[in-house]
Amino acid sequence: MKDERAEAVILAAGDYPTRAELLDILHNSPRVICCDSAAEDFIRKSGRKPWRIVGDLDSLPREMQEELAEIIVHEDEQETNDLSKAVRYALSQGVSKVVILGATGRREDHTLGNISLLIDFMHQGLNATMLTDYGTFIPCRDHYSTELPLNTQVSIFSFGATGFKAEGLRYPLHDFSSWWQGTLNETVNSTVIIQANGDFLVFVNRA
Repeated sequence: MKDERAEAVILAAGDYPTRAELLDILHNSPRVICCDSAAEDFIRKSGRKPWRIVGDLDSLPREMQEELAEIIVHEDEQETNDLSKAVRYALSQGVSKVVILGATGRREDHTLGNISLLIDFMHQGLNATMLTDYGTFIPCRDHYSTELPLNTQVSIFSFGATGFKAEGLRYPLHDFSSWWQGTLNETVNSTVIIQANGDFLVFVNRA
């Protein structure tokens, strides 16, 4: 799901992507922001230096900190995680659209935290899409529409949204009181439209 218009790629320190299309996005982006120790994997696997390394540097080896000092943005506050710090830096540089990779895996608590942060990033004015080896997370407010192959699995997670309705999905939507209630839907038309009042997260499963 390559997006040529993304202005930067943020690589978090979860599982490094393995899908060829994700590696193409990551390894060929002119502006890759690595969250702390994610820089180690990126340099080793891409053969390139990132555009910036952002974080509290609690997991980046000292020798790498010294070697890459000119591209490091050190934020030592502990109220937010390194992904939030990277997003803050991207916004400060005028970046408004990013692809986030490596934000899932390794630790389930970090995975859940990073996914839920997509709603916060949307509130901050960032157009962010999170790609994994298994699918795509898209934060939405009020409306989402796309073209997808038939029988594509789609899940919807409500962040307080109400008045859900949809076109092109097999199962009708309603106001969800728990995250699981909007999971495991699938497309019956190529055009999918979801409408609601408020914030929600869409996950499109990779076929």
